[in-house]
Amino acid sequence: MSLVNVVGMVVLDNPTAFLNPFQFEVTFECLSELDDDLEWKVTYVGSAEDSSKDQVLDEVMVGPVPVGTNKFVLQADPPDPNTIGEADILGVTVVLVTCSYKEQEFCRVGYYVNNEYSEPFDQELGVPTPLDITKVTRQILADKPRVTRFPVDWEKKEGVPAAAPAVQAAAGMDSSDMMQSPAPSMSNTTPTSSSITPAEEGATREGFEVEPMSMEGI
Repeated sequence: MSLVNVVGMVVLDNPTAFLNPFQFEVTFECLSELDDDLEWKVTYVGSAEDSSKDQVLDEVMVGPVPVGTNKFVLQADPPDPNTIGEADILGVTVVLVTCSYKEQEFCRVGYYVNNEYSEPFDQELGVPTPLDITKVTRQILADKPRVTRFPVDWEKKEGVPAAAPAVQAAAGMDSSDMMQSPAPSMSNTTPTSSSITPAEEGATREGFEVEPMSMEGI
């Protein structure tokens, strides 16, 4: 049984400029008292062919986590365009939001991201080079997240390695799977929120605190 379930995520400031921060309003349920913080991470996939180009945009320790429904805004810096090949900046890629407990990842939410040149250009000549990154806009397909859940040892003792999970708690995709599968259409993506089904049974920085909230209005 998972003690923490991510039940909703809202992508804020979408679409936006490439160089603006990523912002996700995360809602999650904590079913029992935890003796450690939750680690949230935002990762940007810089290249479909080279995982070494992935950029960890931020890692945030959230806690102490009160029992009940909690909400907070996870903000991460934009990726460094200088470490991404110019051919990989424009087009469709993936951003991942993951949550771990005691160094065990138990939830991964992947979103398709489309980066486009925002000004008119000659289609025969292509986008002007060198690419002006200030003219690139970023749009996240916010209403179609790919969610993967992993079973973890919620009572894991510090210093004791956890056994590798044999089965995922729910079907999902990692970044390479998402990059190899066709991306949904990026047009008319006005919805910016998504409801994430809690995992079935069996299946900011350090010091950042979250406030418990009422279920009303969620």
